[in-house]
Amino acid sequence: MAWPTSARSLILHQQQEIHVLHQENEQLRTQLTTLATELAQLRERIGRSSRNSSKPPSSDGPGFKPPERRKGSDRKRGGQPGHPGSGPELLPIERVDEVVEHHPQSCRRCGQLLDGVDPEPLRHQVIEIPPITPLVIEHRLHRLVCPCCSTSTCATLPADVEAARYGPRLSTLVGLLGSAFPLSISKTQELLHHLGVVISRAGIAGIRQRLSATLAQPMAEALDAARQQPVAYVDETGAPTGNADGNNPAGRRGWQWVMVTPVATVFLQGLSRSTAAAMELLGNAFGGIVVSDRFSAYNHLPIEQRQLCWAHLIRDLTAIAQRPGASAKFGAELLDLQQQLFAQWYRWKEGANDWPTLQQGCRPIRRSFEATLQQVVELGYQRGERTPWAKTVRTCQQVLQRSDALWKFLEIQGVEPTNNAAERALRQSVIQRKISHGVQSTSGAICRSRLLTATTTLRQQDRDVWQFLEQAWIAHHRGGVMPSLLPNS
Repeated sequence: MAWPTSARSLILHQQQEIHVLHQENEQLRTQLTTLATELAQLRERIGRSSRNSSKPPSSDGPGFKPPERRKGSDRKRGGQPGHPGSGPELLPIERVDEVVEHHPQSCRRCGQLLDGVDPEPLRHQVIEIPPITPLVIEHRLHRLVCPCCSTSTCATLPADVEAARYGPRLSTLVGLLGSAFPLSISKTQELLHHLGVVISRAGIAGIRQRLSATLAQPMAEALDAARQQPVAYVDETGAPTGNADGNNPAGRRGWQWVMVTPVATVFLQGLSRSTAAAMELLGNAFGGIVVSDRFSAYNHLPIEQRQLCWAHLIRDLTAIAQRPGASAKFGAELLDLQQQLFAQWYRWKEGANDWPTLQQGCRPIRRSFEATLQQVVELGYQRGERTPWAKTVRTCQQVLQRSDALWKFLEIQGVEPTNNAAERALRQSVIQRKISHGVQSTSGAICRSRLLTATTTLRQQDRDVWQFLEQAWIAHHRGGVMPSLLPNS
């Protein structure tokens, strides 16, 4: 039976409406998926903290809730009743400048006059700083005229007196106030004024430049020795460098690189955060193990020479565990395996296990960890997907590709599982950056790196920083043997 023309038109119209509705539904579904993805990304961005990203703890903000700490006891702080007090230790008598004897005049009970000496008197020491006044030595160079030929001759400074206006001890203090004790130039100037030393900002900068020249040789020796060590912990941080000397024409940000080794901690200033800068730090022939984060600048190294930092990895796993859906499940599994791994590690560090026991106990943990990563990667994601799950898969892919670099600390004794040593060494540079907002020239950046190398290395070796800088200054400007930053040199 043939349909009337009006009926066919009605059916075609309804089909067109249904097709349009399907298209609108698809568009709405696509928009909903896009909005859901953006919402998840925004929630993750808002939820970033120092525990699940590379943000510093100082940026967590007042609304951040730190992890719950172990509940403490109800005891008050400090020494408990019955605890033997431990006051400051008495200095040996050789270091005492003045002794004041105190004798009782009479008996505290009957009033009888007393005489004599206690062979073992109670000792109480008061430590004081004498008034600090600068020692100013004026050298007068007389010019005399020869009575025979009328030639005038002027005296010259002795060999042990440099032409500089400031001596080695004051110069050492200025250097320490810019490195071991990170003060800005203006604060250094203010402190010196309180000590009676009137000095300009240019004068402080000049002293530090002379110290930089003084430390060139010890710095080169320390860098060469560090590149020959079996293990190095490396990291980098932003270090603004101005354009005062024209050597940084673009006024680029600059980067402070550090390499911590058993013999020395070396800082280098770079204008980039690149593979070339990393190679400049490590050298072209470094043969030891490099402990670092997963930053691509270190990817030129063979996987056999790398130990990836577990502290950075834990933050990434925490971020995965805080995402919705399957990410939370896999993130929790990976974090649980990581906790099992470090429980074994700390038992060995405390001496409860020997090295073979540690290795044997960690083998099944390693297999389970890598299998979980592989499971996430095999689930995959759609091409072009930018969901939280896609980020989880990409992170697991990156870790799995370099999984052999996660376990060097279980294969070679003396290798730590994190590069925390490098991050601690950089903290001084970060503090300086926050205080002074960087340096104004490339030469100033080099000076900062050399001073940080000297002070950090000497502290690492428990050596006298002040004595070293003073001796180095005298050796460079007056002649003599330059002290070395290397131990037992």
